[in-house]
Amino acid sequence: MTTRAKVRFKEITSQQTVLFPSNLSDKIEANHPVRIVNQIVDQLNIDDIISSFKGGGTSSFHPRMMIKVLFYSYFCNIYSCRKIEKLLKENIHFMWLSGNNTPNFRTINNFRGQRLKGKIQTLFAELVRIMADLGYVSLDVQYVDGTKIEAATNKYTFVWKGSVEKNKAKLETKIDQVLQSISSAIEEDNQAPDQGVLKEINSEELNRKIIELNDKLDKLNKKQQKQFKDLKEDHLPRLKKYEQQLDILGDRNSYSKTDTDATFMRMKEDHMKNGQLKPAYNIQISTEKQFLTNFSLHQRAGDTATLTPHLKQFKELYGKQSKKVVTDAGYGSEENYEYAENNDIEAFYKYNYFHKEDKRKYKNNPFFPSNLFYNAEQAFIVCPMGQKMYCIGKKKRKSDLGYISEVHQYKAQNCGGCPMRGECFNGKGNRIIELNHKLIKYRKQAKERLTSEEGLYHRSQRPIEPEAVFGQIKYNNRFNRLTLKGISKIEIEFGLIAISHNLRKIAQKASSFPKNKLF
Repeated sequence: MTTRAKVRFKEITSQQTVLFPSNLSDKIEANHPVRIVNQIVDQLNIDDIISSFKGGGTSSFHPRMMIKVLFYSYFCNIYSCRKIEKLLKENIHFMWLSGNNTPNFRTINNFRGQRLKGKIQTLFAELVRIMADLGYVSLDVQYVDGTKIEAATNKYTFVWKGSVEKNKAKLETKIDQVLQSISSAIEEDNQAPDQGVLKEINSEELNRKIIELNDKLDKLNKKQQKQFKDLKEDHLPRLKKYEQQLDILGDRNSYSKTDTDATFMRMKEDHMKNGQLKPAYNIQISTEKQFLTNFSLHQRAGDTATLTPHLKQFKELYGKQSKKVVTDAGYGSEENYEYAENNDIEAFYKYNYFHKEDKRKYKNNPFFPSNLFYNAEQAFIVCPMGQKMYCIGKKKRKSDLGYISEVHQYKAQNCGGCPMRGECFNGKGNRIIELNHKLIKYRKQAKERLTSEEGLYHRSQRPIEPEAVFGQIKYNNRFNRLTLKGISKIEIEFGLIAISHNLRKIAQKASSFPKNKLF
């Protein structure tokens, strides 16, 4: 055997009682992210949340402590309240942050869903102001983009507006026929003249009519009595159901039965590769230096209609509007350009044909309305054959959001026998071209901005701004499906995600600071 020096092991003290318990703070590094979360939450104004407590009864967990725990949980990609409850008893970072408080998962969930309701945007804006004071963001520019995140709901329990309207119309026709049959029977039986069928069929009026006819049942034959029973027990409940569904739908074309705020949208993350629609929310964000500066939730699949309310929310949060806003082609509408002009925003919005206009196939096509010569002074267009097309009138177009556009119509004088007619257009009569001069002006201004040196810079930055943030949230942080239901709770959930994203960025930048002194 080889001789060895005496081996010594460190003493096991886990079972020993100590006079003075160790301080958890001594075991946490000076630059650990949990200290940054602690410092930042201490700077937030939570008077609105504190004022929501009624008082009386037993003492409550301090809301500032609960906010710290939630922020740090989402910072660590932990979204389950049961997991948070467990970590508060096992993880020294959570124990230190909570001051050894151990709220259970119901308390944590109630605080998140009730106490933060309507307050998360304020907390988010407070954090962004701290970031602005630290010089991380200026709030002078916004890079805007949107994504669809799947809702926590059954994707097969759907309600479609078209089906509801179709079934409701059929039911109304059937109700009308039954009422006519019953009314005719009452009149033939020498009863007092019936008031007739309903002018407008709705559940309230139908219920009133059923009560009125209830006293005259003995004058009806068996077939009519069965019709009346169906009217009362089947038709009326179904009509009420259709009315409720249409009320929930509003301007939307669909919703999920298990989360009525979720709308069915076509998702990019389609694992089946069959274009399946899924219940989801359209989430819009604004970023600057990959920090989130604004977020908003929408129930519409298209991005065009979301920009104006998104920018209005930014102004409400910070009391000012950004000087510059950069978006992709999905936002270049007349309404959005007009809002930017009225609010002194330098809009770098691409429109649908921005890249297509530069292609040879588009430029060399003489039949596109945008390629035809327009004489603004005498208000006529010159067609490829040299024929003048004069303005024959104006039309108002109203979008589904209520925005009114004005288009001018220009008509050719004689297209008969034109050798280019087959290439120019295939309709009957003379060609009519519609032009929206206001939108043409906005697009011209947008093209000048986007092709300028500053525009080229913003166009190069936009793909690495909001798109990179969505990538970090969805894939790095494994948040690609919502866990809560209802738009008010979804706002809280994504608000916590947005705050945790900004906290990660701050922690990364602050890691080089001595002793973690941020303020």
